[in-house]
Amino acid sequence: MAASPRILLVDDEPDLLDLMELTLVKMGLETDRAVSVAEAQIRLAQTRYDLCLTDMRLTDGEGLEVIATASALAVPVPVAVITAYGNAGNAVAALKAGAFDYLSKPVALDQLRALVKSALRIPDAAQADNPARELIGQSATMQDIRARIAKLARTQAPVHIAGESGSGKELAARLIHRLGSREDKPFVAVNCGAIPETLMESEFFGYRKGAFTGAESDRNGFFQAADGGTLFLDEVADLPLSMQVKLLRVLQEKKVRKVGATQEEPVDVRIISATHQNLAALVEAGRFRQDLYYRLNVIDLVMPSLRDRAEDIPEMARFLLDKLGGNEVKLDRDAAQALCAYAFPGNVRELENTLERALALCENQRITAEDLNLAPALPAASAAPGSKYPLQDYLDQMERAAILEALEQTRYNKTAAARVLGVTFRSLRYRLERLGID
Repeated sequence: MAASPRILLVDDEPDLLDLMELTLVKMGLETDRAVSVAEAQIRLAQTRYDLCLTDMRLTDGEGLEVIATASALAVPVPVAVITAYGNAGNAVAALKAGAFDYLSKPVALDQLRALVKSALRIPDAAQADNPARELIGQSATMQDIRARIAKLARTQAPVHIAGESGSGKELAARLIHRLGSREDKPFVAVNCGAIPETLMESEFFGYRKGAFTGAESDRNGFFQAADGGTLFLDEVADLPLSMQVKLLRVLQEKKVRKVGATQEEPVDVRIISATHQNLAALVEAGRFRQDLYYRLNVIDLVMPSLRDRAEDIPEMARFLLDKLGGNEVKLDRDAAQALCAYAFPGNVRELENTLERALALCENQRITAEDLNLAPALPAASAAPGSKYPLQDYLDQMERAAILEALEQTRYNKTAAARVLGVTFRSLRYRLERLGID
C-alpha cells in the first residue's frame, strides 16, 4: 500500500498550525511541523516531502529562504506560501522565487484543501473522468454549467463569470484553466478589491529598482507571474477608473510596462474575470469603462445561486460532509428538509460553514435540524406591504413582478420571456415553479 503524501507545515502561530494539521489529516495526509526557517531547512534535508506550506514571515527569516532550500534539493519540493491579507507584494515575490501558489490570511479551509489537492493531484473517484464534476449537482442548470465550462476551456477568449458571493466563481475559473491548454502553467488569482489603489499599478505590472521609495530591487507583478497561464481578476468591478484604463491597454497590446521602466515587455496571459456586481449596470452608471467591459466580457458564464438549484442541496451537503471528514455522519430527514427550504444568501460557502458547525455540535453521528442552527423562516404575512423585511420575501416579490412583466411583454411566451430576463429557459421554469406562477 502506497504511503500517504507527507506535507511540511512552517509557521510560528500554533493555532494556525493546529488548524492546518487537523484539516490535512482529515484528508488522509501526513504532516510535520516547523516553527522557524532553520527548523524547516533541517526537516527538508532529513525527510522527503511531497509539499511544503510556509508562512512568509517567520521569527528568524522569510519564507523565501524555505522556498530556496526546497527548490535546491535533488528532488525539489513544491512550496506554497501563506501571506498577510492584502499583501500582494509578498505573494508576487514568492511566485517569482518558485512558489507555485499562495494563500492569504486568514486561511480559508476550502482554499487550503483545493490548493493541496491541486499540488498533489489527489484523485477523486467521482472526478476521475472529468474534473468539472467538482461542480456538484445533477440539476439541469449545473449540467449546462459543466458543459459550458468544457467548451470555454477549449478557447483562449476572455471569460467573465457573474454570480453571487459564494456561488463558485473561482472554482469555475480554476476548472476552465485546468481543462484548457494552459493547465501546466500558472493560475494566479487576484482579489481586485483587496489592493490599495496607490499600490495597484506596481502590484499588477511590477516595478524597477528605485522607481519609488522602498523599491530596493526589481519586482515582477501579477501579469509576469501568470505569464503563459491564466490571470483571474476576482471582483473586477472594484478596480478604480484609473486602473481600468491601464488594464485596457495591456489587454489590447499584450504588453506591460513596469513602474519606472521605459520599455514594455510582452506577456501571454488568459484573462478570466468575475464579480458579484452587475457590470452592465456599472457601465450605464459610468463607474466601469464600456471598452474594458467588452474586452473582459467576450464570453460570459453565470453561476447560479444555491436557492436557484435547491434540488442539488442534498448531494452538495453529502459531498461537503465527506470533505469535512464527516463520512459516517448522516443528515436526518428534518435537517435535509430544512437545508432545502433555506435561502442560503451566502450560497455554497454558507452551506459549508453551516455543515462544519453542525458537524462539531451533532451527537451520535447524526445531524438534526437543531444542529444546523439556521435562521427561522418568517411567514410572509409578517411582512408589511412594501416592506423590505424579511429580505427573502421582498426579493421574491421583486422577482415575481419582473417575471410577470416579462411574460406580459412577450404575451406569455416563456422562451421569449427568458430571453428578456437574461436567464435560461430551464432557470425561468424553475423560478415559475418556486414562486407558484402558472
